[in-house]
Amino acid sequence: MRVALGISYNGQAYQGWQSQLSGLTVQDKLEAALGKFAAQRVSTLCAGRTDSGVHGIMQVVHFDTPLERDTYSWVRGTNANLPRDIAVQWAVVPPEGFHCRACATSRRYAYVLYESTIRPSIDQGRVGWAFRSLDADAMRQAADILIGEHDFTSFRASQCQALTPVKNLMEIAFSKRGSYWRIEFEANAFLHHMIRNIMGCLVQIGQGKKPPEWMAEVLAARDRRAAAPTFSPDGLYFLGPRYDAKWGIPDRAPAYDGLP
Repeated sequence: MRVALGISYNGQAYQGWQSQLSGLTVQDKLEAALGKFAAQRVSTLCAGRTDSGVHGIMQVVHFDTPLERDTYSWVRGTNANLPRDIAVQWAVVPPEGFHCRACATSRRYAYVLYESTIRPSIDQGRVGWAFRSLDADAMRQAADILIGEHDFTSFRASQCQALTPVKNLMEIAFSKRGSYWRIEFEANAFLHHMIRNIMGCLVQIGQGKKPPEWMAEVLAARDRRAAAPTFSPDGLYFLGPRYDAKWGIPDRAPAYDGLP
């Protein structure tokens, strides 16, 4: 039987999603908790790996098991063995053929940016920080340049393992509440550090260090050296993948509404 889970986590204490020898990753903690509940080893596959310090609102994973359990039992039993900063939100037994990565039609992220002359304190580790004022119109103009299918090599980390740098960036949406910016990204897939590198460019443009047209130059260069430095992981949240309704996978988790 294939089981799909929706996972939320605060990434501050972990070395990213993917399992490592250190055992200090979200996948390691999840698989250890599943193993305790199932009384056997459980291996998971995720919809999209996240880096060290990046948070997850609705990471989707699947695993195969010979055990038959009520779906809510997978939620409660696994959560009983997880640390407090990781929680299973839901469990689904999807139709045959479901694959959490291959069946995803797009993936969504949000970057929460705190605009203030004073560094964050209560939100430390959960928001990015811009200590100079930002020009919303300039950032939106620059973001529009990136919409569509492009070669995003200029925003790709050197260690990226993606087979191609060509991705379809469907949307970059801006909203602001008080001092908090929420910038949402949706694409068919993302390159390693792609959003954080785009954020570095958007912040420079928003602060007036570069004009909006500079984003087109960076994109056309197809050279990582043309872009701004990689921005902080602190404010980056994986909102989750989207699937065709036939798979019966929830489209969002409650924590989605908790972000500014």
